[in-house]
Amino acid sequence: MKLVVISGRSGSGKSTALQALEDIGFYCIDNLPALLLPDLVQQMSSEPSHPDRIAVSIDARNLLSNLSKFPQILLNLRQERWAEYEVIFLDSSEATLLKRYSSTRRKHPLSDKHKNLQQSIQSESELLEPIASLADIRIDTTRLPLYDLRDTVKLRVAKRKEQTLSVQFESFGFKHGVPLDVDFVYDVRALPNPHWVPELRKFTGQEQPVQDFLNNSAEVNEMISDITEFLSRWLPRFAENNRSYITIGIGCTGGQHRSVYISERLASHFSQHMDNVHVRHRELS
Repeated sequence: MKLVVISGRSGSGKSTALQALEDIGFYCIDNLPALLLPDLVQQMSSEPSHPDRIAVSIDARNLLSNLSKFPQILLNLRQERWAEYEVIFLDSSEATLLKRYSSTRRKHPLSDKHKNLQQSIQSESELLEPIASLADIRIDTTRLPLYDLRDTVKLRVAKRKEQTLSVQFESFGFKHGVPLDVDFVYDVRALPNPHWVPELRKFTGQEQPVQDFLNNSAEVNEMISDITEFLSRWLPRFAENNRSYITIGIGCTGGQHRSVYISERLASHFSQHMDNVHVRHRELS
């Protein structure tokens, strides 16, 4: 049996993620009290016709005492080996969450006469830290459209082969901020920039003119070689330590040319040696 726990700050897309898993056959439960998780697993395991894939949402609507006990609850469940467990934590920048709540005019679950919306969002981050610290995968939804979030969850969770490491290369532009969900960040702004070549500016790193320009640069190939060497050495070590997901950010200035091209090159290389390699271009989405 596989059990996925989805958590994150309100407005970050938990409902969308849960619905994405429901669409592909997961038995889904929203807002489960954390203390009931062991009972749920035990009951499901004892049923002859129990669903083999379950997803539950646990968020700040839980009692504080329940959330603080989540790490021990999960540790106990993993030791008993009744199921395969994964924790997904979704988050967005504070400014994005404020904007989403302002546009929908929804009430934040922690808002009351003592706390305004911004204070509630900040407080929620502290309450959910026990879950966030155990996340197998963190997804930054700040600049992630709902359809892309659904695809990301389906691709990285539902289609991941058991006991294999899932690697995602994500290109981005530093001027738009570093993604919240990356484990490694490589800065490629020192490389020649096609943006300053007028005839290349309109293309992206996925298109042949920019690819030819960057492929002919010794500096570009040297950096790709260095990154490849590092990851080839250390990704197997993460897999040996039961790490399920690694997200590698490749950043240039605008996220259109260099980071896109290098992410594509790296994904192509590692796809030849690993089963679960994906690439996402944040600024091109």
